[in-house]
Amino acid sequence: MPATDPTHWISELFNLKGDLQYGENVSQRQHALQCGLLASEAGASPSLVLAAVLHDVGHMLHQDAATALAQGHDDVHEALGAKTLARWFPASVTEPIRLHVQAKRYLCAREPSYWTNLSDLSKQTLTMQGGPMQPSEMKVFESLEHAPAAVQLRRWDDAAKEANQRTPDLQAFLKLIPALAA
Repeated sequence: MPATDPTHWISELFNLKGDLQYGENVSQRQHALQCGLLASEAGASPSLVLAAVLHDVGHMLHQDAATALAQGHDDVHEALGAKTLARWFPASVTEPIRLHVQAKRYLCAREPSYWTNLSDLSKQTLTMQGGPMQPSEMKVFESLEHAPAAVQLRRWDDAAKEANQRTPDLQAFLKLIPALAA
């Protein structure tokens, strides 16, 4: 079970696993910080900026996400991350995290050009995650309160894969925690 102080726990998680390769040209830490920077530059709310930074903590929490991927298994990182973070944070942080994979499926169905702009790894994982949504799934997704935030998060997620991109450090984003944590 995570420690009681979310700032310390998140710092430690990034210290232990943040330098693991994301599967693209960046580490978990680089991807998270780029995503947070994009959200911040877009003027997102503090809760959505924090969600952007933490959206892939489930990969770092998974016992062996790389092996799961290599074997063609979805590590369901979005659910693992959201469930863990829900101990401290409101739905405005955890729901976009929980829904960001569904947002990818939604965007692939809603916007025909979206799939073509995905990285090769995102295309591969899309198949494991259920592929583009069916119309009935899209309706359900669109009805969810946090779906628009998840779609924004997803777009930043896709763009946050630039090697050597300069970003603020993790501590700059962790300063958001005291105002958001329960």
